[in-house]
Amino acid sequence: MSSGARIRRRCLPTTVSLLEELCALYPTLRKLPADEVAADVGRSVAVASVGPAAPLFTAGSICDGFPLVLSGEVRVSRGSASGRTLELYRVGPGDACIVSTASLLGRALLVADGTASVATRLALLPTPVFDRWTQYLPFRRFVFGVFVERLVDLMAVVDAVAFQRLDSRLAGFLLAHGLVLRCTHQALADELGTVREIVTRLLNRFEAAGAVRLGRERIEIVDATALRDIARGTPAPSV
Repeated sequence: MSSGARIRRRCLPTTVSLLEELCALYPTLRKLPADEVAADVGRSVAVASVGPAAPLFTAGSICDGFPLVLSGEVRVSRGSASGRTLELYRVGPGDACIVSTASLLGRALLVADGTASVATRLALLPTPVFDRWTQYLPFRRFVFGVFVERLVDLMAVVDAVAFQRLDSRLAGFLLAHGLVLRCTHQALADELGTVREIVTRLLNRFEAAGAVRLGRERIEIVDATALRDIARGTPAPSV
């Protein structure tokens, strides 16, 4: 999280409920010295409550703590000067943000943006606490374990962007979100790292092929088999 994030924070006293909540979501904390963790939570941990679409950190800013998600979800993305956005990954309860982690470990500026995708609560570990906890092997293994998992996810994103046809990616995205998806074409373009006009053109092709039915901010899958064929690489008919 960055020092410029527009969020509401409050430091909490040491409470069993907060400590138990953190340990339940991040069981690695139970393997650290209990007295030290309780003292750090009581003295230094801040809790942030934010609404949907609230900015949490921005690329190029300083990271001022290690966020632990208590509830909700954080969307981490990269933006371009032209206004295009590419989602990198999402962080939920019990997970960790590797962009924040890399910034703290390397004392470097953040390289992506973080936004709450839904109403979200986070516990923020100040940098000194993060540094102290990473001296313990269990917490260090947790942090680098998340790094490995996220690296695999990011490589999949790179493969999709660099090597997979956009119509295949769009078809796969629709299949992964149920029979009816309620969103704008612009939101889909943001998710896929492209522009609205291309998404609209592809959706029109999908509809012409009988794979989907389009409505206002609504996409209904009517032929999942046809959509799966497109996702596997069979081009949708031109319109």
